[in-house]
Amino acid sequence: MSERRLDHIRNIALTGPAGAGKTTLGEALLAATGVVSDAGSVEKGSTVSDMDPREKLLHHSITASVLGFERDGTWINLIDTPGYADFRGAALSILPAVEVVAVVINARGGIDAASRDMMQWAQSRGLCRMMIVNQIDAAAPALPALLEDIRATFGPQCLPVNLPAGGAQRVVDCFFEPSGESDFSSVAETHEMLVDQVVEMDDALMALYLEQGEALAPAQLHDAFEAALRDGHLVPVCFTSAATGAGVGTLLDVFVRLMPNPLEGNPPPFIRQDAEGVREYHARPDPDAHVLAHVVKIEHDPFLGKVAVFRVHQGTVSRDTRLFAGDARKAFRVGNLFRLQGGRHLPVDRCGPGEIGALTKVDEVTFDTVLHDSHDEDHIHLRPPEIPTPVFGLAVRAVRHADEQKLSEALAKMVEEDPGLRVEHDATTQETVLRGQGELHLRVALDRMRERFGLEVEASPPLVAYRETITAPAEGHFRHKKQTGGAGQFGEVFLRVEPLARGAGFEFVDAIKGAAIPGSLLPAVEKGIRQAMAAGAIAGYPLQDVRVTVYDGKTHPVDSKEIAFVIAGRKAFLDAVRKAGPQVLEPMVTLMVDAPGTAMGDITADLSASRGRVQDTRTLGDRISVQAVVPLAEFADYPGRINAMTGGAGSYTLQFSHYEPAPEHIQRRLVQDYRPKED
Repeated sequence: MSERRLDHIRNIALTGPAGAGKTTLGEALLAATGVVSDAGSVEKGSTVSDMDPREKLLHHSITASVLGFERDGTWINLIDTPGYADFRGAALSILPAVEVVAVVINARGGIDAASRDMMQWAQSRGLCRMMIVNQIDAAAPALPALLEDIRATFGPQCLPVNLPAGGAQRVVDCFFEPSGESDFSSVAETHEMLVDQVVEMDDALMALYLEQGEALAPAQLHDAFEAALRDGHLVPVCFTSAATGAGVGTLLDVFVRLMPNPLEGNPPPFIRQDAEGVREYHARPDPDAHVLAHVVKIEHDPFLGKVAVFRVHQGTVSRDTRLFAGDARKAFRVGNLFRLQGGRHLPVDRCGPGEIGALTKVDEVTFDTVLHDSHDEDHIHLRPPEIPTPVFGLAVRAVRHADEQKLSEALAKMVEEDPGLRVEHDATTQETVLRGQGELHLRVALDRMRERFGLEVEASPPLVAYRETITAPAEGHFRHKKQTGGAGQFGEVFLRVEPLARGAGFEFVDAIKGAAIPGSLLPAVEKGIRQAMAAGAIAGYPLQDVRVTVYDGKTHPVDSKEIAFVIAGRKAFLDAVRKAGPQVLEPMVTLMVDAPGTAMGDITADLSASRGRVQDTRTLGDRISVQAVVPLAEFADYPGRINAMTGGAGSYTLQFSHYEPAPEHIQRRLVQDYRPKED
């Protein structure tokens, strides 16, 4: 990759719902800039970005792909992200590499939950936003209402920079050379609205605008336009049809002439965390400064090995550069350096600020790692992307006992590649649970294990991850005394337990006076307490939200050993918990449903029958959005239920919310079924 001027680089992510045509739009842009002679087809599996065999089979993206092309001397890194909610981890995790999030909307489908979530997420990260209304040729009569819906949903700062014309067979510019007729609205009035919105960012420009009494040139508006993007004061809206090519060239002009370069976007949210505390750190996009790069994606290639995709924010990464991964003390040497073109890895000599590259065969590097070339940057991190907690789970086990280690390695690689996946080893249920964003997400993960790793895996719904807690303070005591003929065991512990606020975790307090228990033995007491918390007291589930205060005890000059105080601490804790109003907690999730308005009654009735609490309902055109809090235990068959209620036209997302007390009949059953292990 030749050295590029920072103002000649654009980093833009195509995001939005499945079916919006993001991948097809990426192909149209590649064809328009001469990277490919003909745009590929999602249906035929011939696109540059969807190179995974599973993507070709499903006809939609499941991973994020980086595409590169040049327009008028400006290099554009375009990231095509998955649209299905199940794969949002792969979409969100790569967005720290860009300055601009472009939310693509299907002109026929309109705004949905995925569009709203992505607009909100990008705003929370300080990323500039734009909206692209795609497939305009298939929904020309609906476009005026859709634009109004966009502005009603996301705010009046959403303004078109071009408009459909000729029955949505082309578009007409509303910013650079506002002339001509559009299918709806006035080009001149739209231009005036844009200028009015932009000049509000600059008092001097506003005064000039009022004094001149005539339109300002685009060059005069550039700096204020970028400020409006950074501030969220302006969200440009573009109209395109990737299928017919309408608006594709105009969209490229918008990328080049209006979207921010790495110097103009909001700075990445780096923080420095060291002995002086946590404070913001501003990277300098200077090619000669120390290297500061951020890993946004990990891939495992059968030929290249582990591939780390990164964005350079400061300095220059070249072949043979020595880099540190995070706070690692040992440096590694950059051997192979690439830029990406979908699934292809194209060798380059260097990557400077603003560029996106890839390293290979670097076992030390993981997702979200900061790469740097000096120990001065050991404690610098990027604020991690807020990826929804995966709540759907499957207990997985290898069919062949000999494949257990292979399964563990395969799961580790898959989780490293997809931040939306998580593996849990539940000591209580003795299960290995693979958690993801939804049923499709997990099904694809299981298919990939078979295809990529040759693993035959059995999967079943996991046991619900209940928890235990207490509701009142209580005291506990236990004396452990054992004599076997030689040296014995002796330890006595007095302690107090108190409930903490939900989600507070565990606190251990040393209130011993007069060395009743020596400081060297207190860790043993805490170890015993933690063992009891992990194993559960009444139903076999881990305890949480408890403060334990050890205030007294006794020792023996010969027989007091660590094991004696581990046992005494554990049993004193269990004694206290059983007096402290113990109860079982169940996990609750926040459910967001997007569905046709006609399904409202069925959806809310189903939620009520599932012990759910509806928190919010919204109507957007002919669709509804429902937000509710529901017990996770009620979701075993929800995919089938939502399909039945909406005729397959509904979608939903889940995110872990909190724990709360399970109903009395569930608590009774769990306690009755519990068979504690004997010491």
